[in-house]
Formats: sequence, structure tokens, C-alpha cells
Amino acid sequence: MEFMDEWGWIVLSLFAVVMQTVRTAAQKHITQHLDAIGATLVRFVFGLPFAAAFLLIVMAQGGIELPPLNSDFVIYTFIAAIMQIVATVLLIYLFSLRNFAVGTTYARTEAFLTALVGSLLFGEIITFGGWSAILLSVAGVIVLTLARTGALDDGSSLIRRLWNKSALIGLLAGLSFAICSLSLRRASLSFEHDSYLFTAGMVLVSMIVIQIIITSGYVALRSPQQFRTIAIQWKLSSFIGLTSALGSIGWFSAMTLERASYVKALGQIEFLFALAISTLFFHEKTSGMELFGMALVAGGIGLLLAVG
Repeated sequence: MEFMDEWGWIVLSLFAVVMQTVRTAAQKHITQHLDAIGATLVRFVFGLPFAAAFLLIVMAQGGIELPPLNSDFVIYTFIAAIMQIVATVLLIYLFSLRNFAVGTTYARTEAFLTALVGSLLFGEIITFGGWSAILLSVAGVIVLTLARTGALDDGSSLIRRLWNKSALIGLLAGLSFAICSLSLRRASLSFEHDSYLFTAGMVLVSMIVIQIIITSGYVALRSPQQFRTIAIQWKLSSFIGLTSALGSIGWFSAMTLERASYVKALGQIEFLFALAISTLFFHEKTSGMELFGMALVAGGIGLLLAVG
């Protein structure tokens, strides 16, 4: 247990990154049949049985009974659920804008925004070393994103586009994800329970139920024919649900053990995984700026582990 108390959040975060990467790849396939909201609904509907099973197993193994719901849990779980939907919709909207690459770059500031909002509004104490690690990793991700999208090829154009509509949408998406992460951590901690797996499972299942109600209502009003498509694609949908639930269990548990800003900063390692896969398996060339961005991300993560 001492290992999990000290290093568990790192193991859980890395597990979540792997599951999130796999789930994202699967979701890209299902978007050939569904629109973005339909694909998001799949994640929730098919993820709920796995999340509920996880919660029941944890409760059975630990002899845990459902505690009475407190106001902090209800409020912060609802905020987290709404903010995750809002952030997802904003990211989807970004792709319809001309300068979506710059907007996406701003969305990558999520780890910094989590630290900023967490320290200002949620009482999270972040050390100087922690701030340095977060800023270093975020800078690396921004450089990587700009290099991969070619936005760095025209510096003057980039400067002119710094505060356009895409940039604002990107910042709002990052901020929404940040509030979601901080809220779910607060909801999980509200029980003051010894089992972080139980409290994380409670938040996850509750969030998914709220999100299913909202997204299914939207699909029913706007494009009800997608329900039939989801039923036809049940195998792929089940895989998406499984990997989504496993990834969320990892994220939620990690954020119960450690500050959300630290978990998000470590999660930036996903970009290193993606770049490594494209280079090693797809033989795509890596530019000097991409290598520089990778070095910044790796340095930030290394520093975070050293000081965290």
C-alpha cells in the first residue's frame, strides 16, 4: 500500500494514457458511421456497464456499502460531467474553424490551466518545482503541436493569429477540461473514504449517468437514426466503452491520490508515445523542432517526478 500511496498515481496515469490512446484510435473508426456527438454517446453508454462492474467489484472486495450522498459530491460531480461535455464539444467545433491548429495548441495548455485554477479556486498547493515542471511540459507540447501542424513555418502569420476565434475556443476547451479534472477530484475526496478506487468509481459512474442523459437526449432530438447505427456497431462500441471506462478509472483514481495538475502534466507523455509510434512504426520523419518539443516534455515530466 505504501507503494500505491506514493507512486500509485504515476502507474494509474500511465495506464490511463495507454487506454485513452487506444480508445481515441477506436473512436476515429466509428466516426465513419456516426457524427461526433453520436461517437461521444457510444463512449458513455457502452462504458457504463464496465464502470458499474468495477464499482461493484471494489465494493464487494472491500465490504463497502454505499454512503449517503453529500452536497459536495453531487455539485462537483455534476460540474465535472457538464464541463467534460462542453470541452469535448468545443474541441469538435475547433475542427470546423479555419485556424483550428492554433486553437488546438491553446487547448494543450490544459495542464497549466488546471494548475492555475486549482491553486486559485480549489486550494491546491503547487511547489515552485511543480510549477516549473508543468510549464516546461506544456511548452513542449505547444512546440510539438505547432511543429506537427506546420504553424511554425510562418512566424509572422502565427503572431497575427494569436488572439483569434480559434485561440479563444481552444482556451475555453482547455479551461473546461481543467475545471472537470479539479471538480471530479473534489467530488472523489468529498467522501473522505480510505478506498480511492471506490470513490473514483462512484464519481465515474455518476458522471456517466449524467452524461448519458444529456447526450442521448441531444441525439434523440437531432439525429435519432444514429441509435440504430450504434446498435449495428455494437462490437466496436463495446471496445470503445471498455477502453474508455478503463482510462477513466485510471485518471479518476490518479486524481484522487494526487493533485489534478500533476496528473495532467504527467499525462502529456501521451504526445511522446504518439510521436514515437509515428516514427518507429510508420517511419515518419521527425523535425528538429519536434525533437526540441519532445525534449521539453520529457524534461518537464522528469522534473515533475523528481519534485512531486
